[in-house]
Formats: sequence, structure tokens, C-alpha cells
Amino acid sequence: MAIETIRHDDDILELRLARAPVNALDPDLCRALQGAIGDAVAQGAKGLVLSGNAKVFSAGLDVPYLLSLGDDRAALLAGWGAFFDAIRALADSPVPVVAALTGHAPAGGCVLALCCDYRVMAKADDPARPFRIGLNETQVGLVAPTGIQQLMERAVGKHRAGVLLATGDLVDAERALAIGLVDELVAADQVVARSVAWLRSLLKLPRQPVLTTRAISRADLVAALAPQNIQLERFIDAWTDPDTQAGLKALVARLGK
Repeated sequence: MAIETIRHDDDILELRLARAPVNALDPDLCRALQGAIGDAVAQGAKGLVLSGNAKVFSAGLDVPYLLSLGDDRAALLAGWGAFFDAIRALADSPVPVVAALTGHAPAGGCVLALCCDYRVMAKADDPARPFRIGLNETQVGLVAPTGIQQLMERAVGKHRAGVLLATGDLVDAERALAIGLVDELVAADQVVARSVAWLRSLLKLPRQPVLTTRAISRADLVAALAPQNIQLERFIDAWTDPDTQAGLKALVARLGK
């Protein structure tokens, strides 16, 4: 089961990414997430929590899978398209969604979090090995689409986003809190509970004013993910560039060690 659904009360559902070992986002998981959001809303959920595994929220796109597609452009378009459809489903959710960042959230994992209304991140037990989050695309030879860059700008400001995007830095949880990339830090075993508690507080407020205000404040997020700001065809062109392929294959080699 790619997504586990956990009901916390009548109004709040947790959608837990469940693709071992690191919730790498392949098309099946992306489609499952998109479907789970729609199903949860249809079942009457008034708030959602998106969570992951202990120590890893999501490691991002399933790069080995995508590399296995070779130069099959149609398959690459479908694979990446499933991811963008999933994040649009998060951005378009008619009910609030909290990202329960139970661990690391690089690349696509960070994008999922940026599409949520609120982000609660885990403090690592070992301060010397903190959990990290960010968009590290440049480190493997990729350029984040304009719309994805706008999501980071929305969270941390244009200048800081530009620096983080250019360097591809993954920031530790404490710095993520300081710069506004996440909203709260709590003990790892309290991330989901705190996410649920935040939603419960929100749901106590007058419902329609909250939803209307939310829709206004998130209109720029939804617009950022419009096809013209992603330009998927151009992204696939860049994906197949020899330098990019070399960087991605080097990444897979490091992960295999």
C-alpha cells in the first residue's frame, strides 16, 4: 500500500507515505497520493496531515527509476507529469494540509512540504546528525522549474531562496525554522500529534472565513504550478542533457554505497 490512511478523529485524516525505504516518488506513489487527497475530501475530511517514515519524510523523486527510462520521452513525461499532478493536488486541496516532516525532506520531498499549509519538522535525537530539507537540484545537474523556485521564494523570501536554489543547500531543521522554511520543530515522536493539534485549533475557527482567506493567500502557490510555470517539455530536454545525466548517475552511485 503506497499510502496509509489514518483517521485521527471525524474531521482529520493522516495520509502516510508508505513506500519503503525512503518514500521515493515514483509514478505509482504520486498517483496514489493524488487519489488519496481526493478520496479523503470526498469522505468529509476537513483537514489532512501528510507524513512519512521515521527519519525520512520523502527522499524526493525516484531517480533510479527515472534513469531506467533512458531516452523514452513519453515515459519521462508521464513519470514527471505524475509528480507535478500530485503536488498540484496538494496545492489545490480544498482543505488545509499540514506536512508532518518526520525526517529528511530533500528535493521532491521539500516540494511536497512547500505545497502544504503548515510544516512541522522533527528534531533529530542526535544534534550532530540533524534532519535536513531543501531543494538540492543544482547539485545533481538539474534546474528547478520557475514555479518550483517560486514556492521556495514564497516561504523564505526571494533573495534567500535564490542563494539556496543556486547552491542546492539542504539546511538543517534549526536553520529551516529560523528562515521560515518550516513552522515548528518538535521531538520526532510528536510530529504527527503536533500536526493534528494545529489542525484541530484551526478547525475551531469559523469555517468559511478560514477557507476563503486560505484560498486568497494560496492563490500564488496554485498559480506557480500552472503548466506555463513548469514547462515540462523543456524540463525533459534538460533532464536528458549529458551533464545532467552524468550528475544523476553519480548521485545514484553514491546512494548505492
